[in-house]
Amino acid sequence: MAEALAPAWGWRHRGGGRACHVEAAPEFQATTAQVCGLYPFTAGSGTPTAGTPVGRHQLWGEVVCLDPLAWLRAGLVTNPGMFILGQPGTGKSTLVKRLVTGAVATGTTPIVLGDTKPDYTRLVEYLGGQVIRVGRGVDRINPLDAGPLEQARRRASGADAESLRWEVRSRRLSLLLALATLVREARITNAEEVVLGRAIDLLDDHLDHDPTVVDVLRILEEGPDELRSATRADSVGAYRAQTRDLVFTLDLLISGSLAGVFDSPTTRPLDLDAPAVGVDISRVRAAGDKLLTAAMLCTWAYAFGMVDAATALAELDAGARRSYLGVMDELWRALRGAPGLVEHADALTRLNRAKGMASIMITHSLSDLDALATEEDRAKAKGFADRSAITVLAGLPPRELARVHEITPLTGPEQQLVTSWSAPDSWQPGARHPGRGKYLIKTGERLGIPVELTLVGPETELYDTDQAVRGA
Repeated sequence: MAEALAPAWGWRHRGGGRACHVEAAPEFQATTAQVCGLYPFTAGSGTPTAGTPVGRHQLWGEVVCLDPLAWLRAGLVTNPGMFILGQPGTGKSTLVKRLVTGAVATGTTPIVLGDTKPDYTRLVEYLGGQVIRVGRGVDRINPLDAGPLEQARRRASGADAESLRWEVRSRRLSLLLALATLVREARITNAEEVVLGRAIDLLDDHLDHDPTVVDVLRILEEGPDELRSATRADSVGAYRAQTRDLVFTLDLLISGSLAGVFDSPTTRPLDLDAPAVGVDISRVRAAGDKLLTAAMLCTWAYAFGMVDAATALAELDAGARRSYLGVMDELWRALRGAPGLVEHADALTRLNRAKGMASIMITHSLSDLDALATEEDRAKAKGFADRSAITVLAGLPPRELARVHEITPLTGPEQQLVTSWSAPDSWQPGARHPGRGKYLIKTGERLGIPVELTLVGPETELYDTDQAVRGA
């Protein structure tokens, strides 16, 4: 009978070689050219340990952690932007849900900026967060609602209050221009922008509540002297002629395909103290892409206003400093609605680092961004991926990887690995997709980290996005 192997620390008796402490073996770092003769006694350079555990390294099994804000604090990246690309069904939303769960556990507030399917509603509810369901007959969002920013403005005084007042005005005008552009399917003219700005100023001076699109339309139709002077019109008739197109555009916002959603006060304000916030806009999908795009734009603007308000309150010592994780899924849907909408999204997200907010943008392919109306929009949309310090690739075909390589350098083996995840090897029913739960994490010129995510506990049910397909 073979003698039993001794425990790692030795036998528990005199002379058994017992050690109360086993020192770690010495580690040496060198290039593969220098230590190639020591194989197999070499190991990789290690994986990030800052952030939420998202799986194990596919080559040497180490746990891989990921969190844009944690990586920024650790000096691993220069900005907290993340761009995720992958074919449908490869598990993009599963990875994001793991990051959302980890964010709540570490005190970061995730905000799902327009859940179109919905994929995240059950998880947000499970985590004790706030879910707002936007649509006709349920919750409504007023595009001109200052939200928590108004609370911050009331608490501030002097120059701080004036700065917040201009911030509120800018956000109202920017979103109103974006919605008008969406309805018109063309850009608003400079003259019309001046008139809208003056109308918002008048309403802010005379109303004791947040104005609505209905209020803006009403004051445009009334045509007070301040608005007529803004149009440089010397008669009522000239004023009517100059504002005719703008009046009809705003009328479409409240009586056309968008009626019943954005034409009244907000019914459920965002909760600054919620551990997570999800805005479910799946009920507006049936009304077409135009309403869905409008819902996403309003959600983005309202949520980013919430982040700005929290930052302002913290600077006034009126609230705790918070960090946020913004999830922008189905990105291409919001950008393709009309020319110029990319500029609006770009303005919202450009200063995330200063706000303590990380953003995760998710889309299927860079080709989605090529479908945008103008070359200017396409260039700015590609800038979203270019500015993101972290790029995560799920299964993608070779032609797509060639385009990704122009933004994020990929080695030959990395491209081959991601390509191998893009399609099943056979036609056998029930076979697991080879790319499900597999991702390549890239940051700049560094070699990518291939990771495989394994679900645990209630994640299997909470992260499942195929229940409708299976009829479950």
